[in-house]
Amino acid sequence: MGDNLLVCTFPLITLEPNQLNLFSDLTVTPERRAETLVMSFEALLKWKSQIFEYQHYVRENKPPQQTALFDLTPKHCDPDQIDPLLLRLVPMSFYRLPVDSPGSACLYFIIDSAASVVLYVGETCRSNKRWQGIHACKDYIALYQDLHYRYGLQTAVNAAFWWDAPVDRRTRQELELNLILKWRSPFNKENWERWGQPFG
Repeated sequence: MGDNLLVCTFPLITLEPNQLNLFSDLTVTPERRAETLVMSFEALLKWKSQIFEYQHYVRENKPPQQTALFDLTPKHCDPDQIDPLLLRLVPMSFYRLPVDSPGSACLYFIIDSAASVVLYVGETCRSNKRWQGIHACKDYIALYQDLHYRYGLQTAVNAAFWWDAPVDRRTRQELELNLILKWRSPFNKENWERWGQPFG
Protein backbone atom coordinates (compact mmCIF):
# COMPACT_ATOMS: atom_id res chain seq x y z
CA MET A 1 0.00 0.00 0.00
CA GLY A 2 2.75 2.48 0.95
CA ASP A 3 2.05 6.09 0.01
CA ASN A 4 -0.53 5.21 -2.60
CA LEU A 5 -3.85 6.99 -2.08
CA LEU A 6 -6.97 5.15 -3.10
CA VAL A 7 -9.50 7.50 -4.66
CA CYS A 8 -12.87 6.23 -5.85
CA THR A 9 -14.89 8.45 -8.14
CA PHE A 10 -18.41 7.92 -9.35
CA PRO A 11 -20.03 9.47 -12.44
CA LEU A 12 -21.89 12.69 -11.67
CA ILE A 13 -25.59 11.97 -11.38
CA THR A 14 -28.06 14.79 -11.93
CA LEU A 15 -30.92 14.54 -9.48
CA GLU A 16 -34.49 15.36 -10.30
CA PRO A 17 -36.14 17.91 -7.97
CA ASN A 18 -37.18 16.25 -4.67
CA GLN A 19 -35.03 13.18 -5.41
CA LEU A 20 -32.85 12.02 -2.51
CA ASN A 21 -29.07 11.85 -2.99
CA LEU A 22 -27.52 8.75 -1.43
CA PHE A 23 -23.99 10.14 -1.76
CA SER A 24 -23.32 13.52 -0.17
CA ASP A 25 -19.78 13.55 -1.57
CA LEU A 26 -18.83 11.49 -4.61
CA THR A 27 -15.10 11.31 -3.75
CA VAL A 28 -14.09 8.92 -0.97
CA THR A 29 -10.59 8.74 0.53
CA PRO A 30 -9.30 6.69 3.49
CA GLU A 31 -8.64 9.91 5.45
CA ARG A 32 -12.31 10.91 5.25
CA ARG A 33 -13.90 8.04 7.14
CA ALA A 34 -17.15 8.91 8.88
CA GLU A 35 -16.52 9.79 12.49
CA THR A 36 -18.66 8.02 15.04
CA LEU A 37 -20.15 10.52 17.41
CA VAL A 38 -20.46 9.31 20.99
CA MET A 39 -22.80 10.93 23.49
CA SER A 40 -20.84 12.51 26.32
CA PHE A 41 -21.30 11.51 29.95
CA GLU A 42 -23.12 14.78 30.71
CA ALA A 43 -25.33 14.49 27.61
CA LEU A 44 -26.31 10.92 28.51
CA LEU A 45 -27.27 11.94 32.05
CA LYS A 46 -29.29 14.89 30.75
CA TRP A 47 -31.01 12.75 28.09
CA LYS A 48 -32.05 10.13 30.65
CA SER A 49 -33.07 12.76 33.19
CA GLN A 50 -35.41 14.45 30.70
CA ILE A 51 -37.06 11.13 29.81
CA PHE A 52 -37.39 10.17 33.48
CA GLU A 53 -38.95 13.53 34.37
CA TYR A 54 -41.46 13.29 31.54
CA GLN A 55 -42.45 9.70 32.35
CA HIS A 56 -42.58 10.45 36.10
CA TYR A 57 -44.96 13.33 35.36
CA VAL A 58 -47.15 10.98 33.28
CA ARG A 59 -47.27 8.45 36.13
CA GLU A 60 -48.06 11.03 38.82
CA ASN A 61 -50.62 13.00 36.82
CA LYS A 62 -53.16 10.51 35.58
CA PRO A 63 -55.92 12.02 33.41
CA PRO A 64 -59.19 12.74 35.24
CA GLN A 65 -61.62 9.84 35.29
CA GLN A 66 -64.96 10.60 33.67
CA THR A 67 -67.91 9.92 35.96
CA ALA A 68 -71.07 8.29 34.64
CA LEU A 69 -74.63 7.99 35.87
CA PHE A 70 -74.60 4.28 35.18
CA ASP A 71 -72.14 1.56 36.10
CA LEU A 72 -70.21 1.20 32.87
CA THR A 73 -67.76 -1.62 32.37
CA PRO A 74 -64.27 -0.12 32.36
CA LYS A 75 -62.45 -0.18 29.05
CA HIS A 76 -60.33 -3.30 29.09
CA CYS A 77 -57.59 -1.76 26.93
CA ASP A 78 -57.36 1.68 28.44
CA PRO A 79 -53.76 2.92 28.00
CA ASP A 80 -54.16 5.02 31.15
CA GLN A 81 -54.65 1.84 33.18
CA ILE A 82 -51.39 0.22 31.99
CA ASP A 83 -48.27 1.17 33.94
CA PRO A 84 -45.25 -0.66 32.47
CA LEU A 85 -43.18 0.07 35.59
CA LEU A 86 -45.58 -1.99 37.72
CA LEU A 87 -45.39 -5.12 35.54
CA ARG A 88 -43.25 -8.14 36.45
CA LEU A 89 -39.80 -7.85 34.89
CA VAL A 90 -38.04 -10.64 33.02
CA PRO A 91 -34.39 -10.65 31.88
CA MET A 92 -33.69 -9.66 28.28
CA SER A 93 -32.50 -13.21 27.63
CA PHE A 94 -36.14 -14.39 27.80
CA TYR A 95 -36.25 -15.03 24.03
CA ARG A 96 -33.38 -17.55 24.25
CA LEU A 97 -35.31 -19.91 26.53
CA PRO A 98 -36.68 -23.08 24.91
CA VAL A 99 -40.42 -22.86 24.16
CA ASP A 100 -43.01 -25.27 22.86
CA SER A 101 -45.36 -22.71 21.27
CA PRO A 102 -45.11 -19.41 19.38
CA GLY A 103 -46.70 -17.67 22.37
CA SER A 104 -49.61 -15.28 22.77
CA ALA A 105 -50.68 -11.79 21.82
CA CYS A 106 -49.24 -9.20 24.18
CA LEU A 107 -47.76 -5.77 24.58
CA TYR A 108 -44.17 -5.68 25.76
CA PHE A 109 -42.02 -2.98 27.27
CA ILE A 110 -38.26 -2.62 27.44
CA ILE A 111 -37.40 -0.92 30.71
CA ASP A 112 -34.21 0.30 32.33
CA SER A 113 -35.30 -0.54 35.86
CA ALA A 114 -32.14 1.06 37.33
CA ALA A 115 -33.36 4.41 35.97
CA SER A 116 -37.15 3.69 36.07
CA VAL A 117 -37.40 4.57 32.38
CA VAL A 118 -39.54 2.92 29.69
CA LEU A 119 -37.24 2.66 26.65
CA TYR A 120 -39.48 0.85 24.15
CA VAL A 121 -43.08 -0.25 23.64
CA GLY A 122 -43.96 -3.09 21.25
CA GLU A 123 -46.73 -5.49 20.36
CA THR A 124 -46.81 -9.02 19.02
CA CYS A 125 -49.13 -11.95 18.47
CA ARG A 126 -46.22 -14.39 19.03
CA SER A 127 -44.63 -13.52 22.36
CA ASN A 128 -42.16 -16.44 22.25
CA LYS A 129 -40.94 -15.70 18.71
CA ARG A 130 -40.93 -11.89 18.26
CA TRP A 131 -37.41 -11.32 19.57
CA GLN A 132 -35.73 -14.43 18.17
CA GLY A 133 -34.88 -12.91 14.81
CA ILE A 134 -33.70 -9.45 13.86
CA HIS A 135 -35.12 -6.63 15.96
CA ALA A 136 -33.67 -3.11 15.73
CA CYS A 137 -34.34 -2.56 19.43
CA LYS A 138 -31.73 -5.23 20.28
CA ASP A 139 -29.08 -3.02 18.67
CA TYR A 140 -30.34 0.08 20.51
CA ILE A 141 -30.17 -1.80 23.81
CA ALA A 142 -26.62 -3.03 23.12
CA LEU A 143 -25.40 0.48 22.27
CA TYR A 144 -27.24 1.96 25.26
CA GLN A 145 -25.64 -0.57 27.62
CA ASP A 146 -22.19 -0.15 26.03
CA LEU A 147 -22.29 3.60 26.61
CA HIS A 148 -23.29 3.06 30.25
CA TYR A 149 -20.42 0.60 30.74
CA ARG A 150 -18.03 3.10 29.15
CA TYR A 151 -18.97 5.73 31.74
CA GLY A 152 -19.31 3.31 34.69
CA LEU A 153 -23.05 3.94 35.00
CA GLN A 154 -25.47 1.31 36.27
CA THR A 155 -28.16 0.01 33.95
CA ALA A 156 -30.65 -2.84 34.29
CA VAL A 157 -32.48 -3.40 31.01
CA ASN A 158 -35.37 -5.85 31.32
CA ALA A 159 -38.59 -6.73 29.53
CA ALA A 160 -42.12 -6.68 30.90
CA PHE A 161 -45.27 -8.11 29.31
CA TRP A 162 -48.92 -7.09 29.46
CA TRP A 163 -50.94 -10.19 28.62
CA ASP A 164 -54.45 -8.69 28.30
CA ALA A 165 -53.66 -7.31 24.85
CA PRO A 166 -56.36 -7.62 22.17
CA VAL A 167 -56.01 -10.57 19.81
CA ASP A 168 -57.15 -8.38 16.90
CA ARG A 169 -53.98 -6.97 15.33
CA ARG A 170 -55.33 -3.54 14.42
CA THR A 171 -56.76 -2.97 17.90
CA ARG A 172 -53.50 -4.14 19.50
CA GLN A 173 -51.44 -1.82 17.29
CA GLU A 174 -53.71 1.10 18.14
CA LEU A 175 -53.17 0.42 21.84
CA GLU A 176 -49.41 0.11 21.25
CA LEU A 177 -49.33 3.50 19.49
CA ASN A 178 -51.32 5.14 22.30
CA LEU A 179 -48.78 3.82 24.82
CA ILE A 180 -45.80 4.89 22.68
CA LEU A 181 -47.20 8.41 22.52
CA LYS A 182 -48.18 8.44 26.18
CA TRP A 183 -44.79 7.29 27.57
CA ARG A 184 -42.69 8.89 24.79
CA SER A 185 -40.43 5.82 24.81
CA PRO A 186 -37.15 6.95 23.22
CA PHE A 187 -36.34 3.78 21.23
CA ASN A 188 -39.64 3.96 19.29
CA LYS A 189 -39.25 5.85 16.02
CA GLU A 190 -42.40 7.87 16.75
CA ASN A 191 -40.42 9.69 19.47
CA TRP A 192 -37.06 10.19 17.74
CA GLU A 193 -37.94 13.77 16.85
CA ARG A 194 -38.41 14.53 20.55
CA TRP A 195 -35.44 12.62 22.07
CA GLY A 196 -33.11 12.22 19.09
CA GLN A 197 -31.70 8.88 17.97
CA PRO A 198 -28.39 8.48 19.82
CA PHE A 199 -28.51 4.66 19.82
CA GLY A 200 -29.89 3.96 16.36
